[in-house]
Order: sequence, then structure tokens, then C-alpha cells
Amino acid sequence: MLESMRWRLVGPHRGGRVVAVAGDPRDDQVFYFGACSGGLWKTIDAGWTWSNVSDGFFRTAPVGALAIAASDPNVIYAGTGEACIRGNVSHGDGVYKSTDAGKTWRNVGLADTRHIARIRVHPNNPDLVYVAALGHAFGPNEERGVYRSADGGRTWSKILYGSPEAGAIDMVMDATNPRILFASLYEVRRGPHFLSSGGPGSGLFKSVDGGEHWTELTGRPGLPKGLKGRIGLAVSPAEGERVWAQVEAEDGGLFRSDDGGATWKLMTDDRNLRQRAWYYSHIFADPQDEDTVYALNVGMWKSTDGGKTFTAIATPHGDNHDLWIDPSNPRRMIEGNDGGACVSFTGGLSWSSIYNQPTAQFYHVTADTRFPYRLYGAQQDNTTMSVPNRSSKGAIMATDYYTVGGGESGYIAVRPDNPDIVFAGGIKGQLTRYDHGRGLLRTVDIWPEGLAGWGAGDLKHRFQWTFPIVLSPHDSNVLYATGECVFRSTDEGESWAPISPDLTRAEPSTMVASGGPITKDNSSAEYYATVFAFEESPLQRGLYWAGSDDGLVHVSRDAGKTWTNVTPPSLPEWPLISIIEPSPFDPASAYVAATRYKLDDTRPYLFKTTDYGATWTTITAGIPEWDFTRVIRADPERRGLLYAGTETAVYVSLDDGGSWQPLQGNLPVVPIHDLIVKDGDLVAATHGRSFWVLDDLSPLREMPADLGDVYLFKPRPGLRLQTGGRVRPEGGGVRDYGGPGGMVVTMQTKPKPDGDGVEVEVLDAGTNPPSGVVVHYHLREPQEAVLEFYEAGGALIKRFTQKAAAGGNRYVWDMRYPDAEGVPGGLVLYGGTLTGPVAPPGAYEVRLTAGGRTLTAPFEIGRAPNVDATDADLRAQFDLMIQIRDKVSETHRAVTEIRSIRQQADAWVARCEGRPNAEGLAAAATAMKAKLATVEEELLQVKARARQDLLNFPIKLNNKLVLLGNVVAAAVHRPTKQSQDVYVDLSDKVDTQIGRLREIVATDVAEFAAHVREAGLPPIVTKL
Repeated sequence: MLESMRWRLVGPHRGGRVVAVAGDPRDDQVFYFGACSGGLWKTIDAGWTWSNVSDGFFRTAPVGALAIAASDPNVIYAGTGEACIRGNVSHGDGVYKSTDAGKTWRNVGLADTRHIARIRVHPNNPDLVYVAALGHAFGPNEERGVYRSADGGRTWSKILYGSPEAGAIDMVMDATNPRILFASLYEVRRGPHFLSSGGPGSGLFKSVDGGEHWTELTGRPGLPKGLKGRIGLAVSPAEGERVWAQVEAEDGGLFRSDDGGATWKLMTDDRNLRQRAWYYSHIFADPQDEDTVYALNVGMWKSTDGGKTFTAIATPHGDNHDLWIDPSNPRRMIEGNDGGACVSFTGGLSWSSIYNQPTAQFYHVTADTRFPYRLYGAQQDNTTMSVPNRSSKGAIMATDYYTVGGGESGYIAVRPDNPDIVFAGGIKGQLTRYDHGRGLLRTVDIWPEGLAGWGAGDLKHRFQWTFPIVLSPHDSNVLYATGECVFRSTDEGESWAPISPDLTRAEPSTMVASGGPITKDNSSAEYYATVFAFEESPLQRGLYWAGSDDGLVHVSRDAGKTWTNVTPPSLPEWPLISIIEPSPFDPASAYVAATRYKLDDTRPYLFKTTDYGATWTTITAGIPEWDFTRVIRADPERRGLLYAGTETAVYVSLDDGGSWQPLQGNLPVVPIHDLIVKDGDLVAATHGRSFWVLDDLSPLREMPADLGDVYLFKPRPGLRLQTGGRVRPEGGGVRDYGGPGGMVVTMQTKPKPDGDGVEVEVLDAGTNPPSGVVVHYHLREPQEAVLEFYEAGGALIKRFTQKAAAGGNRYVWDMRYPDAEGVPGGLVLYGGTLTGPVAPPGAYEVRLTAGGRTLTAPFEIGRAPNVDATDADLRAQFDLMIQIRDKVSETHRAVTEIRSIRQQADAWVARCEGRPNAEGLAAAATAMKAKLATVEEELLQVKARARQDLLNFPIKLNNKLVLLGNVVAAAVHRPTKQSQDVYVDLSDKVDTQIGRLREIVATDVAEFAAHVREAGLPPIVTKL
């Protein structure tokens, strides 16, 4: 049943971090990028649109390395796991290979490498491939170093290995002699509170026999002495003896060798090229000019004098990580940065957009009280973002987004009594108050002291990279935020007071400056001993739960006066308490999600208590041992219905955590950092694929213990909405839709799977929720199912037949009554459609017939909260729309009758040519058809063959009625008096023409029919 529940991508379509890019060497329109936690993407139009090609194949989300075989671009290798190892970096499960240009993939091993930095393929042999594997980011392991496969990944040999502490971070192949390889090993370790970049295991190596043997170059003349860290490498394809190395060391910088690595020379120690070396140290050689080299760091830099001096190249986003340059055309390239992937055909003078990639990494999500509700989150490497759940434009476009202050990492809290007021956090304790209505922003930091570069132990207050910001569910004037303790404000951040002691272990060794032994790195991502999770019970004011990033759980039952350590005893030491979820049903109950992946432990940790933390129960049954848990949420309507987010998926429990099942459906494999339940929907903040919404949780809330052979769920109410425009292209292919404000949406139309018409896919905008009544049902066996929708009085509205699958099925009724009738051969209309009217508010019923049984379920259609019309208003609108629909149908039936009579007449005249007793038939037919034409031409514009013909030939009564229907249906409101007056006027005119038709039928058609009888032919049919 769960598989039929569908997730919906809301957006934003704003790119996240990209550390792996590649281009097709033969097709200049084809490129690929690997998102650091959002899968693998392909463009066939040079970056105008992107499509994911890894969904359904990859078991993990991050892509750290890409390589396309030059000798066969259908062969692609993707290495999973990002090697620019941020504190919350996602790990992979080895190498994937495609032999059909990304259509399908299979895993070809090296699963425990976790983080793959580079893949290189022999230029003439697509089966000879090399992998530079960094290994575990958070602990030692053996599966790291340089690997080689000579059989396309079926088997692997480890050909360069340093130690369990050091893996391979870069590798390049000499294009002039592919037997020559350079590789760098990197000793690096992440922990919960530190980054250690560099050590004795770091070094530079060379092979001249395809990796069989390696020579260490680390101590060669010209290279820096002492400890090394990350080393980036490039070999000039134009001159194989020329090698560059970007070396992290005390006296590091960019070094060049002109003798294949035997000796080296420092070209520049420019800090712009070597800052935050663990994150960058990327160097790339121009394929045709031996003096041109690119360095990627916060900025993109280019040298044309062999690396001596560099000039900046503007890219669409800062923090640059990977670059692929076309060997045959160096002006064609693709570059990956912290905002996405961008393509250039001008050598970097101009780039494609990064606003067409839904790979945003969100930390948390919250929603406001508007209708439609808006989602709020902080996007890594970018800004905060507010995105609507539904847009009146037909698709959720970039013009619907806006920022709300704060920064890239923070929690967000929105006042429920005034959604324009938003509190947002960011790195280093940043906290802002934003008034969207007035466009005003101010800083309300708890302790506004500059922190950059300082270790956590040197600070008065410690604030994590992403620290909780929470409004009290009992009083919107009470705001909480956390550092090492819990702070409270009652004046919107104008002042703050601590309401707890330090709730962490506060172990001094965990609060030292991070980084080293070469380069320090104190961005606040490694700040430790902080309160990472905080909530106030929705049932009891002053009941607080707090969890620290060093593994403690505390509870206060007296508004912070006293606190009790209630850490689950079975929880291993030093975990990060990620989320605490107070029960919406019982103040003594709460749920905890914790992680220990920063200790190289990827097991899930979920707990529940029913006695204020005195005892705890582990609740992880059904979640794989390797899929660690970041978030747990309780459904506010069904007790015991829980949702959990892991590093790869969403899970659901129907028995209060006793067992879990995947709730994945069509949701891609991606880290789930947060979940919320909002207005009967489940919202996921993914860390790599933007926001997704699972519309309509009613089946989960109703789910019985036994679904039986056939089960029909009660639909949740449908809503009459102000839907506005629709994104609907004319014809196939890809085209643009000029939305409001000049926004352009790229769409693609393709045939429906059943061959019945086309479906529209919006490629760079979010998808609106279904507009209508969503019906869920379950069948034990696949079969044909009939769904019928009825009015409260029992009148049938519509009937649908569906080829239903075994298991869960979903059908969306658009709440529309049957359409107006058309005419044979189709219609040309200027604006408007024959679509039937939307049902008015009221009680309805759905009936499911399947398996020899008929089940019924009642449901309601109501007004959306933002609609100010009354039920009576919408009934009046519906009544007029039905009148218009029926009058359009009557008009078209008259046209159909006229055309039928004309066709019969023409047929009989043709058959009777030269026949006795038929001399007057042709003349009678001519006179009759002339009179019929005068009626038809008033009812319908007969000259129009295309839509804009109607700018030349005026529209007639049928089109005027259809356009009047547009006017009446355009708002969720009572029709205006003038609309009703126009209907009466047009209806009278139609009636006049139909009256003329009846006169013609009674006289001219009757006269022609008499001639037909004289000719001994069948009678003319006039009533259709």
C-alpha cells in the first residue's frame, strides 16, 4: 500500500554543491554532474535542462567522481561519496558503471571505499579504469588508495596504498602516455568536533607502467619540507613532462615540474589558491596550451604563464571544486561549484544557469500558517529560502521564492500569528528577525561577538553550525535558541536570558581549535559541546526537552528552573542528539533520533520514553543497520504513527516504533535531515534534492491491521481553490512558458505511457499538489476497478475505469462534472475549453467496484481557507456554469444536426444523380443547405481552421459562451450580475438560432424529405 503514496518535488530549483563534472567528448551538448548528496545528472542541451539518471540505480546519493571513456562515451564510471569532506559529508557505496550513456547503471564494487575522489579511464580502452579512493572520512579502514580494473570493474586490484589512515585524494593520467600516472595520498580524519588535515601518510607518487609500480616524489627537490596535507594534481596534455601540484604545507603553494616530477619549482604561494586546502586544492591543465592552468578555490583562477600569475574568472557561484575541459575545444567546459554545475562555450566568459537543478541541501524545514502554506529552510552554501507548497501560477517558480534572513545552516521559526515575522539562524551564532511584509531585517544574535577562526573553548557562548531556534507552541512571544545552554527571549530577540546551565559534557579536549596540523579551520561546523536539539511540549507549557551534540538528553518540567539528565543508558557515548520529538498525545512521552556517523558508526539510533525519560526503549526494528537516523516525528492525529528520516530514506511505523517500513515511493535516495507533518502532509527537508511533500497522510492515519481483498480509504476533503494559470504547452517538444513577472519555465511534453495524449513535465519548477479529491484504495490482486462519484442525493456525476495494480492504487478526481459536448471533427476556439464545472461545496460519495464487491466512502468538498466566498456563492457559480455548459452542448448539438442533415442531403443527391423521380432533389438540397448555413454560421465560426484565425474571422455564439464560462470560473466567487446578464443575452440568441433551425427542419428539410420519399430513399434523420 505504501508504494502507491506519491512524493512531490516542491523545489527550489537552485543547485547544491557539485564536486564531479564531465562532458561527452563527441556530443558538444551532453554533460554530466554529480551532486555531493543528490545523485547523478545529465543534460542533452548544454545545461539548459538537467535530468537525474541515477534514481532507481544508486543505493546512495553522493557522487564524488566522474569519468567518461574517451574511446566510447557510452561508458561512464561514477564514484560515490564526496571527498571534500565537510562535517556532514555523505558517504557512498563504491563505483557505478553505465554502458548506455547513463540510461542504466550497475554497481561494480569497492563498496567500503566510502569516499571516491577521482576516476581515470584509459583513452583507448574503456575497460582499463583507475580509482582514487579516500576511504572512510571518520575512521581508519583498509579499502582506500588507488585501485585498477582491467576488465571494466568486474575485478579490482589495489595498486597504491599508504595506511588505514591515508587514502588517495587525486590522480591524473598523462594524455601523451597513459601508462604514466600521478597520484596523491592524503592523511585526513573527521570527528564530531575536529578536522585533522595532513600527516605523515600524505604524499605524491608516480607510476610509469600503468600502476604496476610507484615511485614516491614527496621529497623531490623543490617540493616543501615537513608535513603535507591535501595535494591537487594536473598534467599538461600539451606537454606530458609538465606537472602541477597544489600542495597543502606550511610553505605550500602551487608547484610545477617540467621534467615529469623529478624536480619542482614554487610558482606561487597566493593564498587565494590555497585557503581551506582540505576543501579545495583543485588544479586543471588546459588540454592544448601547456602554459594555461586553472586553479579552483573560493574563486576560479586562470593562469596563462604556466602558473606564475592568476586572474579571476567569474562563476555563477563561489566555492569551486571540479572542472572538465573539452580536449578538442578548450573553450567548451563544465564547472562544478557549491551552487551547482554550469556549462561554458566561451572559456568561462559566460555560463549556463544553476537555477535549473533541484539539488539544494536543506538542514531543517518548518512551515507557516498561511494557505497555501509556505516551507522555510536554510540551504547549504546559499541562503535561507521560503517556498510555497502550491502556486497559483500552475507551477512553483523562482518568482515564488524569497529569502528570510539568517544564513546557510540555520533553523527557522515563523510566528504562527503573523507569518511575515521570521527568525532565522546561521553559522557562528547568527540570528535575524525578518519582517517580510515590510521588507525589514535586523540582527538579534544572542551574543554578537565575532567568532571566525576561534575554537569553541575560547568563546563566551558556543553555537553549533545549525542550532535550534524555536517559538513556544503556547505563546508566540516566547522565543528559544540554544548554545551550550538554552536561552529565552520574550521581546523577539531584543534581549536574551539563559534558562538552563550548560547541558553538555563540556569536555575541554572537545572544544579546542579545529584543523591542523597544517591549516586551522574554525567555521563553527566543528563547534562542540552545544545543545543541538530542543523542543517544548505542545501539551504542557514549560516542559522542555534538550539534547546535546556530545550525547546528553535533559528534561525540565518547571520551565527551566531545574533540569534532569535522562540520557538513554543504552545509547553509546558521544552521539549527536539530532532531534527530540515530544509526543502530541502524552506529555510524559518523547522520541529521540541520534547519530554516531562522525565516530564511523552508521547504525540507527531511535528511542522512546513514556515516563519523562526515566526509562527508554530502542525502536529501530526494520531500519537497516547501515542507515543512520537523523530525524523522528510523531503524527499529530494517529497515536503511534511515526516517521523517521535516515541517510538514504524515509520510514514509517504504525505501532509506535515497534517496526518500521520504507515510505519511499518515488522519493529519490537522499539524506533526510528533517521531517514535519503539516496540514495532513509529510514534508521532507532533503540534503541534496530540495523540499519534497508527501500529499495526504489520510491512508496512513486510517490504515487497518488487515486490508483484505479490497479496501477503500475515506478521501480527505477536496478544496475549491483559486488555481490561477496552468502550465500547458501547445504541441510537443520543449518550449518556454512566459509566467508572471517574466519568469520562464522550461517544459517538456511526451506521450503518456498508455498512448492517450501527452503529459507535461515542468523541468525547472516545483510541482503543485493534486487539485481535486485523491482516492486511495488497495487490491489484493491486479484487476479492473470502477470508481464512481455521486452527489449526496445519489445522482451519478462521473464514472472512471482503472487498470489497478495489486497493492495500493491512487486516483485523483479533479472534482469536475462532465464536459460540454463538442462537434464531430473537433473545434477551433479562441480561449477557453469545454471542461465541465468544478463541483460546489457539499457532501459526496465515492464507490469502488472491484473483486465482485462495491465499497463506498463519503467525503466533503469545501472552500479553501483563503476563499472568502460562501457556500451559497459557490453554488450560484456552479449553477451558472452548468447552465453555460448545457447551453454550449445545446449549441453544438444543433451544429451537429445541421452538419448531419447536410451530409445526408449530399449523399442522397450523389446517389440519385440521373435517377427517375429525383429531378427536384438537387435544387431542394441547395436551397435547404443555404438556409441551414445561415444558422450554423451564427452558432459557430465555420471559417476558422486554427486558433488565431479567430482574430480574422469573428468568434460566434458558441465561443462567446465558452469565454463567458472562463470569466465565471476564473474566481472562486459568486458570478457577477453582468455575467448572468450576458448569459441571458447569449442564451436568447442561441435559442433564436435553434428556433430558426426548427423552422427550417419543419419546412425546407420536410420539403427535401418529400423528394427523398419520392425517390424511394430512407427518411432524413433530423433529431440526433
